Amino acid sequence: MATDTATLKAGPAQTSGQFSTFFVGELFFGVDVLRVQEVLRFQQMTRVPQAPEVIEGLINLRGQIVTALDMRRRLGLPPRTGGQTAMNVVVRTEEGAVSLLVDEIGDVIEVDSASFEVPPENLEPAIRELVRGIHKLKDRLLLILDIGQTLNLVSGQAEPIEGAETRRF
Repeated sequence: MATDTATLKAGPAQTSGQFSTFFVGELFFGVDVLRVQEVLRFQQMTRVPQAPEVIEGLINLRGQIVTALDMRRRLGLPPRTGGQTAMNVVVRTEEGAVSLLVDEIGDVIEVDSASFEVPPENLEPAIRELVRGIHKLKDRLLLILDIGQTLNLVSGQAEPIEGAETRRF
């Protein structure tokens, strides 16, 4: 299936359309369905020495090496409890595929632009930084994840060391 790369670039918040949804803790997120490559159960990972803490490791996806980013760590949430294992939402970016480790997979839902709003000021700053907007649904809020900002591992962290390479996974 061919996908227009312009669709995959960060731009204005998508205010309507289909979103692939998932949960991280009590938070209900959505990603443009066209950016989702696949959804997988937990995969064995190889740790990456000296990688940022939010990088859980690398997975081998049928010969393609994919970076796995733990969304709980990225959002500043506590670790998963007991035997709870993460699910992989593999998204396409300009730099290649990246796996977002989430707690639970939702459905693909369609929303109308009438339910779209900018993120509220009272949203936790670590969460607000990663959200492009929200959709008010009947029973909950759908937080539209900004993939580019989520993968920008420098924002909200200490200043990079002079001469050090900025990491974006």
